[in-house]
Amino acid sequence: MQSSDYCGDEEYSIRCTGDACRGDEVRFYRAIFSGSYRRASFEGFERVTGKIISDSYGSAKQQHTFTILLGDGTKTRIKGRNLYSNGVYRKPWADQNARQEALDEKHERGDSARAYRDWRRAFEGEHRHHNHF
Repeated sequence: MQSSDYCGDEEYSIRCTGDACRGDEVRFYRAIFSGSYRRASFEGFERVTGKIISDSYGSAKQQHTFTILLGDGTKTRIKGRNLYSNGVYRKPWADQNARQEALDEKHERGDSARAYRDWRRAFEGEHRHHNHF
C-alpha cells in the first residue's frame, strides 16, 4: 500500500493530521528503510496502530515527539513531522470534552515551548554580538 492511499477506515475514521494528542488511538503508515544511515534504501511502508501515551517538546528546537504504545505492548517514539507526514487517523473518543482538554493542554505546552525558544534565540543573538576578546 502506498501511504497516500490510506484515508482512514471504519475503526480509525477521524483525520487528526497535525492535531494528535495524548490518549488518541491512532493508525498511520510510516516509511521503512534498510541499510546504513548514509546509504539507506526505501523498502516501503508499514502500518502502525497504537495509543499515544505521551508527547513532549525537545528543549533545543521544540521538536514535537510522540510516544506510542503499540498493540504488542512495545513503545515507539516518533517525531511529529514524521507522524503527520503521511496522514494519521484516530478512533472517536467516548468523551470528546476529555479529548479537547488534552488538546488544549498540548497546545499550551507548545506555545510555551515556542515562546521560550524565541526568547532564547533573541538572548543568544544579543550576547553573540557583545562579546569582545
